[in-house]
Amino acid sequence: MLEATFVLIAVLILLLVTSAPIAVALGLTSLVYFYYFTLIPMTQVSERLFNALNSFPLMAIPFFILAANIMSRGGISKRLTDFGAAMVGHLRGGMAITTVLACMFFAAVSGSSPATVVAVGALMIPAMIRNGYPKEFSTGLVATSGSLGILIPPSIPLIVFGIATEQNIGDLFLAGILPGILAGVMLLGMAVFVAWKKGYGNAGEGFKLSNADKLKAFRDAILALALPFLVLGGIYSGWFTPTEAAAVAVAYSLVVSLVIYREIKISQLWEVTLSSVKTSAMVMFIIANGILFTFVLASERIPGSISETITNWDLQPWQFLILVNILLLFVGCVMETSSAILILAPILLPIAMELGIDPIHFGIIVVMNLEIGMITPPLGLNLFVASGMSGMSVMRVAKAAIPSALVLLTALALVTFVPFFATAFVGS
Repeated sequence: MLEATFVLIAVLILLLVTSAPIAVALGLTSLVYFYYFTLIPMTQVSERLFNALNSFPLMAIPFFILAANIMSRGGISKRLTDFGAAMVGHLRGGMAITTVLACMFFAAVSGSSPATVVAVGALMIPAMIRNGYPKEFSTGLVATSGSLGILIPPSIPLIVFGIATEQNIGDLFLAGILPGILAGVMLLGMAVFVAWKKGYGNAGEGFKLSNADKLKAFRDAILALALPFLVLGGIYSGWFTPTEAAAVAVAYSLVVSLVIYREIKISQLWEVTLSSVKTSAMVMFIIANGILFTFVLASERIPGSISETITNWDLQPWQFLILVNILLLFVGCVMETSSAILILAPILLPIAMELGIDPIHFGIIVVMNLEIGMITPPLGLNLFVASGMSGMSVMRVAKAAIPSALVLLTALALVTFVPFFATAFVGS
């Protein structure tokens, strides 16, 4: 119905323009549709919201959020950064290398980009500044490297994409490994190049530890280093599902932080849990309303109509992918990641499959675009997190992150047009 479609778009745009939270905008738009354009009882809305969250794979999200908070407070992130500093901290650019590597490791167990920025940034931004790195470079590098948290598995946005499009989450995790490593290595190269060219770091950056000291740093960090392999190895070996892996990550983090490292007390768990509950509630509320809005779109056959229209344009796959990248880069600037996936993935994926594009490959492209959105104004979440930690304005952080963002754009182009990066491990 053309009238219903027009009203839906108008209401959604109006709510977004008036700065309504994205979950509220999606929910109210759906309510307008149910009330004025269907005979479905309004009681069905609450049932659909409940059913949207009554999903076993979705349980992984609050578990990974809790695990990330425990790791951040329990000394795991500190030991990861200390180990990196011991190995390469004496080199020119070594602190920058440590920062990117720590973000990659923490991303591989938390699944959360903001959690990665907080956990690593709290340690590395002051450390880099003390060792001769400009505040802007340090903050921009952490904000960008932290965005790897939504690409390197386990990844909360990949879970959301899998649920929204009914794709295998394990395959999506496998597909995210190589693009995540590619983006991380390219960031490493950029950081080292800039550090050498501009002379960042100082002689103090540079004290070299003995082999005994390095071995001690490795022993201290070995339990932290083992966590990514436990979580990802368990998933890929078939020992447990992604949801069960998230629960394992929580249990492992608790044991290591409480019993072995002893950097968190039982009395502090209430605060950690409450913080995780608040974050989880926000994310799950967005997802529930996003799924409800997806039902509305499907009821009006909007995805099918868009798919037919674009298919009639007779685009080549590479032309379609360019259009998708442009669209998603823009959307990532103004919309929260999970909401963008829930709204756009069910619309765009059928078109991609019609053009012969692998759905898993397409999922990685979607997430990589939205990864860049995490460091792009006006709504780049990592910018706000890094700004709060460094005391810099959001726009200063965004300006500082531009070189790193260009690196991520280059990685996106490689993954978009070389599917091997996303499909190398899938089905192997």
